[in-house]
Amino acid sequence: MSGEESQGGFGAELGKKVTGTVSNTREFLHDVRVEMKQVTWPSREDVFSTTWVVIAAVAFFGVFLAVVDKLVQLGVTYAFNKMLGR
Repeated sequence: MSGEESQGGFGAELGKKVTGTVSNTREFLHDVRVEMKQVTWPSREDVFSTTWVVIAAVAFFGVFLAVVDKLVQLGVTYAFNKMLGR
């Protein structure tokens, strides 16, 4: 390595990377602000209604899967008892 490469090489590159990172971050945050202004946000009523739909669906499928699980459990128990002659 020559003297010029060792003095300006790594330090200069690091400075450019840091400066580039700062400017890239600023540009990214600016772009985020611009995009967030274009977002159509749901109304409070929309959020509440869709939340209740999700809660109802989760409750329904929770009960449904609990019933299916119990039926499968009973079926497997019955099959094992038949195989073992009990």
